[in-house]
Amino acid sequence: MVIQDNNFKENAAEIFQKAPFIREIGLQLVDCGPGWCETVLRLEPRLLQQNGVAHAGILATMADHTAGAAGTTIISQDEYVLTAEFKINLLRPGDGDSLRCRAQVLKPGRVLTIVESEVHAEKGGASILVAKAMVTLVVLRKP
Repeated sequence: MVIQDNNFKENAAEIFQKAPFIREIGLQLVDCGPGWCETVLRLEPRLLQQNGVAHAGILATMADHTAGAAGTTIISQDEYVLTAEFKINLLRPGDGDSLRCRAQVLKPGRVLTIVESEVHAEKGGASILVAKAMVTLVVLRKP
């Protein structure tokens, strides 16, 4: 993976700090490298749906934002990414103490970048895959 900016970790961290909704739900950056990102989210009652498992919107948000951060690690300082499209498969209920997501760039591009995200529910030391997303990011120039 080609690095366009050696400050990729700071650039990825910035999209977590500057996004009010992401701060509000508590999504945390764990680590990142060229073309990948990992996040964690403590499951609180306010993030659950009526049956006591993670709301699908939370799973989708986590998969999408983590993918965006992975895409951010390979672009230049004068660029940013926005989601153009994503598809998510909700495989199992998000039942756990926390959620962990890893996103990996599959195909970088000058205009479109394709990223895959996996979300796992963690409970009692066990981890189970609960959602998988395919995210298309568009690379734009900052104004």
